[in-house]
Amino acid sequence: MKDRRDFLKTALTGAVLLGSSGAAEKLAFADVPTGAGHKDQLTRHLEPGKSRVVVARDASLHSSGGQLDETRVLALLDRAISAYTGHDKAVEAWKQILPAGASDKVIGIKTNGLGGRGIASHSVLAYAIAERLQWAGVKPGNIIIWDRNARDLEACGFTINTDSSRVRIFGSDVSGFEDEPVAFGSAVNVKLSKILTRQCDMVIGLPILKDHSGAGVTFSMKNMYGVVQRPNELHAGGCNPSVADLNCIPVIREKVRFTIGDAMTSVYDGGPGFRPERLWQPNALIIGEDRVALDSTAWKMIERKRAEVGIPTLEAAGRPPRYIATAADPAHKLGFDNPDHINLVEI
Repeated sequence: MKDRRDFLKTALTGAVLLGSSGAAEKLAFADVPTGAGHKDQLTRHLEPGKSRVVVARDASLHSSGGQLDETRVLALLDRAISAYTGHDKAVEAWKQILPAGASDKVIGIKTNGLGGRGIASHSVLAYAIAERLQWAGVKPGNIIIWDRNARDLEACGFTINTDSSRVRIFGSDVSGFEDEPVAFGSAVNVKLSKILTRQCDMVIGLPILKDHSGAGVTFSMKNMYGVVQRPNELHAGGCNPSVADLNCIPVIREKVRFTIGDAMTSVYDGGPGFRPERLWQPNALIIGEDRVALDSTAWKMIERKRAEVGIPTLEAAGRPPRYIATAADPAHKLGFDNPDHINLVEI
């Protein structure tokens, strides 16, 4: 049998029928938790007034040389999705997060490579998601891994590909942006990527957990800065209320339906760029539907690390991520930031 890397490369060409009795079947879902059986909706909808966030960890994700173990990343991903949906069968869990008729839908995976190599969304995770989407019935050419431009995608470790017989990988520099801007609130008037507006039926956010010199934290909601033509115009006031306003634009609010947050590597200070002296490996995925709850959880994770190394809180540093509370307020209603309304599952 091919090694893991070769299998992934072949799968991304569409030449492997995922879910058949071949290599994919032999990748056992080790330690997938027992679920509660089939649910017609995602678990969060079964708990009125609460949003579910799953933090899945594997302390052995990285080798002694710092490289990610691709097989362990895939297993952690399956564990996280199964824990979120309550399905003990990973293929059913994956099908549940997809829209009806997924075989004919275009699914986007929105990465974040702005910070450059070393602190960009990991390609191994995006490839694992693309593999599992195919396994759940999505056609290879109906999967688009995308970001602002080729530079950001290459920082993640991708090679640009627009061949529709394979998983496609390209940026908004290829697709272009809408001619007419859209607005929300007082802070946002932007032109959106055509990948979002015209090509994707659903987007899975794939942000990477980082400290941010202005906003405090960049994760799920701020990842949407990568879908606009001039994100530099949205940074006033610590990105508040710009982050919340941007995520309230209907096409973003409706299409970005799930987040698989990359917290396998992070910077806890000096971000959003690569800061090797402030790098740490949480070895975690943070997943869910509620971007506000996800960002609230990510903020706490960064604060715990800052406390551990003895540096001030983000509040004390003058850059708390105030946009998180704004996104939860009555004017935005994007999700929950109150811990009493977040069902945090750590596995």
